Amino acid sequence: MNTALETKLKDLPKEPGVYFHKDKSGAIIYVGKAAVLRNRVRQYFQASRNRDPKTEALVADIHDTDWMVVESELEALFLEAEMIRRYMPRYNILLRDDKALSYIRIDYDSEYPTVTTTRRPLDDGARYFGPYFSTYGVRQALKLLRKIFPFATRKVVGQKRATLHYHLGLDPGLEEGKTTLEAYRLNLKKLMMVIQGKRTAIIKDVERDMKRAAKDQNFEQAMKLRNQLFALQNLGKQVIFSDKEFMDISKDHALSELVTLLNLEGFPKRIEGYDISHMQGTDVVASMVVFTNGVSDKGEYRKFKTKIEHNNDFYNMHETITRRLSEKNIKAWGKPDLMLIDGGKGQLDAAIRARDEVAALWNDKLTQIPFIGLAKREEQVVIQKGKSNVELSIDALHALNGFTTESDDFILVNVPHTTNLVKLLQRIRDESHRFAVTYHSVLKVKRQTASMLDDVPTIGPATRKKLIKTFGSMRGVAQARDWELEKVIGAKKTTILKQYMRPVKRAQKDEDRQTAT
Repeated sequence: MNTALETKLKDLPKEPGVYFHKDKSGAIIYVGKAAVLRNRVRQYFQASRNRDPKTEALVADIHDTDWMVVESELEALFLEAEMIRRYMPRYNILLRDDKALSYIRIDYDSEYPTVTTTRRPLDDGARYFGPYFSTYGVRQALKLLRKIFPFATRKVVGQKRATLHYHLGLDPGLEEGKTTLEAYRLNLKKLMMVIQGKRTAIIKDVERDMKRAAKDQNFEQAMKLRNQLFALQNLGKQVIFSDKEFMDISKDHALSELVTLLNLEGFPKRIEGYDISHMQGTDVVASMVVFTNGVSDKGEYRKFKTKIEHNNDFYNMHETITRRLSEKNIKAWGKPDLMLIDGGKGQLDAAIRARDEVAALWNDKLTQIPFIGLAKREEQVVIQKGKSNVELSIDALHALNGFTTESDDFILVNVPHTTNLVKLLQRIRDESHRFAVTYHSVLKVKRQTASMLDDVPTIGPATRKKLIKTFGSMRGVAQARDWELEKVIGAKKTTILKQYMRPVKRAQKDEDRQTAT
């Protein structure tokens, strides 16, 4: 350990956080989490400790260490996961598999809301929080929070009486009407706010409701709220979720490089990424992903279906940004600090034109929003001269071993793909692409399913909806037995439907045969 690092480690805090080990070149080689940063980081440099060969190799390569302090252990888990996915440090080999990630899933809008953990978030209308690397840590946190905000984890078919969990104070008891769906959802809202780091605001709300119940002489309700209030206040340093806004983003290496390279006025707390997805101009969709303080914020993601089906990505991007910057959406979602467009000169130009046109209509300050693109293949950062609202720093570019090329009114910035800022931009771009493709696929399947049933006489919109709801998909309808169909739509309609289903069944058999081979 060098003298400078030894001096630096004396300032290690005792709070939870995430630490970054770097080599002589300044590259991040390992990201880890700690309940107490001072204790965990110092362990690497204690000669008396028995270490495996991997850790020995890591310690030999450590030249510098940085850290970020957070409010709780679980936020450290979350932040560690995001940073490993972004920087892919070579010593985090065992944590590179995305299957290790866990999410909290809250099916808030269903008729029987549940709270569970999952490894794969879907675009199914549920609320997802994460990702987290420690499934055990997430489950421990939910176990703790369930005592404060009772929730169901699954619906038992045919269950009519309240479960044992209700009598233990862990379940709302919807089966027996122990609470209303409205009251249960209100409870879940509080749970989600705590997950998002808004514990202080919830404490104030519960305290206000407790005083109101006591004033109305509803002492039983006041006592429940008092117990909830005490439990929330006592969470303290236990495993809970902290607001991302408390992170010290000045230690985020990618954001620091981005601010320096583009001479941004401050750290971009909200970065939005955009991508377009379609199949030859059909089912055209756009995605908006949001990274708050450099971390994906899935609750803020939005998707757009273009009003006109158009096989023109420039047109589609123009429409998307126009709608995003509308007065209504700016009020609802806020204003971004940086917008990243997936694509090159054409897509970026279309997005900036949309921004300037909307600004001229209702708010000229929108023109101050920085816009950049990320061109595919070469991963070039695309800047439009005089319009992107960024000023390239040549010194910072040289420090990153980068160079520029110019084309028309655009500057193409080439920096090594191993730099932190490129990894961040790639992460945002890849996430926007994934989100767009997922939405496009959903629309495509719905359209294909609807078009098949549209051709069947006597099968109207209500019957189509009933079939899909009962059997789940077009494949399910085709595979259903005659008596199952008759039970749903009657014998006459089943006879007609069977005639039209024969080609679909043959196509499914061919597809299954090809898959088997």
